[in-house]
Amino acid sequence: MTQGEPPPRSPRSRPTMREVAALAGVAIKTVSRVVNGVPTVDPLIVARVREAADKLGYRPNLTASSLRRGDGRTSMIGMLVEDAANPFSAALTRTVENVARERGVLVLVGSLDENAERERELAQALIDRRVDGLVIVPAGRDHSYLISEQRSGTCMVFVDREPSLLDADAVVSDNRKGAISAVDHLLKAGHRRIAYLGDRASISTAAQRFDGYRHALELAHIDYDDEIVRHVGASEEAAVAATEQVLSLPEPPTALFTSQNLVTIGAVRALRALGLQDTVAHVGFDDFPLADILSPGISVVAQDIEQVGSIAAEILFARLDGDQSPTRTVTVPTRLIERGSGEIPAKGHRRD
Repeated sequence: MTQGEPPPRSPRSRPTMREVAALAGVAIKTVSRVVNGVPTVDPLIVARVREAADKLGYRPNLTASSLRRGDGRTSMIGMLVEDAANPFSAALTRTVENVARERGVLVLVGSLDENAERERELAQALIDRRVDGLVIVPAGRDHSYLISEQRSGTCMVFVDREPSLLDADAVVSDNRKGAISAVDHLLKAGHRRIAYLGDRASISTAAQRFDGYRHALELAHIDYDDEIVRHVGASEEAAVAATEQVLSLPEPPTALFTSQNLVTIGAVRALRALGLQDTVAHVGFDDFPLADILSPGISVVAQDIEQVGSIAAEILFARLDGDQSPTRTVTVPTRLIERGSGEIPAKGHRRD
């Protein structure tokens, strides 16, 4: 090996700090100080070490570095969502990721598929990798398994749903009021037979939206009719079938309130297949891509996902920075977006 050339090594091995030190002609401790940004190192030596690292393609082992740090931080947080492919989960993840990126923190993401056991497994897997904190859209109803980790210093914030049997921060949308606003909007268009299609009633957000639906009907003195209610789960296919079922009843609904974005998409497909998109009114909960370019556009109650995600991230990083104030739940308002489908009037009704 000639002077200035990197030492030979296995094509499968990663360059080491020892090899950088040998090529730069300095001690390993000096390379470590350069890698960790110690300001007292001679600038000429810093340049030599960086040149050697570039030649070798050396990347520092961040996990090993975190173990040497006094605070034990890894500059990684974990994020558990319902389904990373779902538009809501994707937008939420991106928002948290943007906040984390500003702090040089990596986000590791996992999908739970509404499976409580998978939540436990993935949460533990992330904790085992020494993430500094967790952002969780929970699937389970018992989060006491996280108490010991919380006491050990792992910060956590729950999103979309509050934790159970665990004292932790949470950021949620105002699901009940959002559902009330959706049904009220359809009532103002003259509809009195409004179907409900939503996720499983065992899911807290779905239960809150269903409660809002029933409350709005009660305030309007309209009897609840179980015949036009379907708890179908987060499935387009199931929503298509449920929509077709309620619209084939002897006394079909004149309007639909769908309380989850995939259910909304399924209902849209069914209405179009039946040629009823211009006669049956429809308001969905959660916005989704292309909802505004359909004809008619799909009216929705939209969650402010960016605000939910950014507040959750800010709370988590505040906890990591030492905030020891009492835990809290932040409720973010929703807003109704009128695009056409929710404004279709009931037969014989004249809009003001």
